[in-house]
Amino acid sequence: MNGGGTRRWGWGGSGRAESMRADAQAAKDAAAAAFYELDTAQRDLRISIETITAVEDSPAGRKAVSDFAALGTRIDQVSHEYITVVDAHDLDRDDLDSATAARAREELTRTKQDLERAKAELDRFERGLGRLLEQAETQLARLAPAVERARQGLLAASNALDAARASGLSADNLAARLAGLSPDLTKLNEGAGQHGVRETLQRADRVAREAEAIRGEAERLPETAAETDKRLSSLRTRAQALHTRAGKVEPVLSELRRRFSVECWQDLQGVPDEAVRTVRQAEEKLREAQKARDEQRWPDATSLLSTVRALLNTTDEAVKAAGDRLQRLNEVSFDHKPEVERTRFAIRDAQRLAMAGRTTPDPRHARPLDDSVVRVDRAVEGLTGRHPDYWHFLTELDAVKETVQRVVEQIRQEMGAGSGPAAGNGPGSGR
Repeated sequence: MNGGGTRRWGWGGSGRAESMRADAQAAKDAAAAAFYELDTAQRDLRISIETITAVEDSPAGRKAVSDFAALGTRIDQVSHEYITVVDAHDLDRDDLDSATAARAREELTRTKQDLERAKAELDRFERGLGRLLEQAETQLARLAPAVERARQGLLAASNALDAARASGLSADNLAARLAGLSPDLTKLNEGAGQHGVRETLQRADRVAREAEAIRGEAERLPETAAETDKRLSSLRTRAQALHTRAGKVEPVLSELRRRFSVECWQDLQGVPDEAVRTVRQAEEKLREAQKARDEQRWPDATSLLSTVRALLNTTDEAVKAAGDRLQRLNEVSFDHKPEVERTRFAIRDAQRLAMAGRTTPDPRHARPLDDSVVRVDRAVEGLTGRHPDYWHFLTELDAVKETVQRVVEQIRQEMGAGSGPAAGNGPGSGR
């Protein structure tokens, strides 16, 4: 009696035939396993390629896609051959003879080896994708957080603008900049599938940076307004004071003309008119700055206030120069010896420094110091006549002191670099 699960052996129950059928079946199972592994690996790798394609538009990315397509063609061919071989051999036939089973086993074994070789080639290809895939996955991992940062940045900027407006500041320029980000927000919401991962990441980063800048400026607006008001008040007061001081330059010039030679004051002749003109220009710029502040054009207000400060600095220096000139000329006309002694002391101090640790000075140091001695003597000799040119005398001694200071600095630099003797007492040594 035959049960439902028994096989009818039409070939006499031959042990060899049954063994050949079993071997063929084992080869078929092994080929099926190899086919499954290859198919699974190909599907997994296709996901990796799609990941790279979504991010990488580089030559390396395009080559990876092209190479995968070519590899897929070869895999499809091997898979087709496997299916053909499986379909060609029915190992459950009752009349399957040993020769047919042997042939089936041979072909299935060969097909399995082809599948394994294709799998090995696929594995090598996948290993070669390591860096590209890692970069792509890194960018994909950044995508969602980057888009969320951009959205949160826009929200924070909008809230900061609302707070600034609530304090009475219009912030129209910042509002316009924020509105200009709306098209980018729309594209971020549409997603990387439509606009690409790389482009979306770049857009998200750009939006986040700009939103943060807008938020920061909006939060600083009250401080900016207060600082601008303070600078306006301070510069307005300074301009008024300079206007008063400029009016005192003419009496100073009158005394210079009366008591000293023309060489001592001729370069100051234009100071009164220049001071008045510059102060007037500064006051005009102050009015423009006030208007810009009222209209809350903060960059314009800041720029105009910087111009005002520069104009007032120039005027202040010119007005101060006239007063300083008269004071210095008074002192030197009364007694020029203290100025001469100060200059000669500076020269002697530099000479001692130049000789520190030496038997003879370096000509690079000695020559300008010796020339300075001659220049001082010549300047003193030039103080002749009823109205000596005291201003030339003073400027010459100032130039000598500058020369001496340069020599001292050169010596000290060389000492610090180890190319000279150890630093000793000298000008600026604190002795």
